[in-house]
Amino acid sequence: MNIAIIGAGAIGSTIARILARNGIQASIANSRGPQSLTALTNELGPHIKAVSAKEAVQADVVFVAVNWDRIPAALKDLGPWNGRILVDTNNAVEVPSFKAVNLGGRTSSEAVAELAPGARVVKAFNHLPAAVLDADPQANGGRRVLFLSGPDADAKQTVSDLIARLGFAPVDLGGVNEGRAVQFPEGPLTILNLVKFD
Repeated sequence: MNIAIIGAGAIGSTIARILARNGIQASIANSRGPQSLTALTNELGPHIKAVSAKEAVQADVVFVAVNWDRIPAALKDLGPWNGRILVDTNNAVEVPSFKAVNLGGRTSSEAVAELAPGARVVKAFNHLPAAVLDADPQANGGRRVLFLSGPDADAKQTVSDLIARLGFAPVDLGGVNEGRAVQFPEGPLTILNLVKFD
């Protein structure tokens, strides 16, 4: 399974770091081009390589981790997705105010899916701050919980398996509508640092 990350800010670089720590190969891209990611890839070692966004989007699983207002530009002209998995790690908020963006009743994943027709969108890796996500997933005698949601059961299973491989406890909330529970800032599960005991 090929994995790529679009976005090298706090969340994108944290996901890259977690993958590298677990010996999982992945590529990472940003809007400024692969050469701008040299310091990050040197830090993370041989498992993470810098590529263009056009190359990143060819992966089987693509994490999109950019500020909400930059998502349209980040996904522009990157199709067709042909059923590849897009992991929506974003929250529909304005930066730096963290005010919720009016999505007209849609979930953030529905808005992202409209920008990536043909992608199988899974909401995940968005409810914890980067510093908590980057911490040891083994906490207080259990595994730190990562929520996921989306309409495609097979895509969710792939992401759930990856979450478990990274040492976290995946919790499937259900479909797109259930993903509202982790939609920052209104969702009741946002920023909840929960631990699952097996």
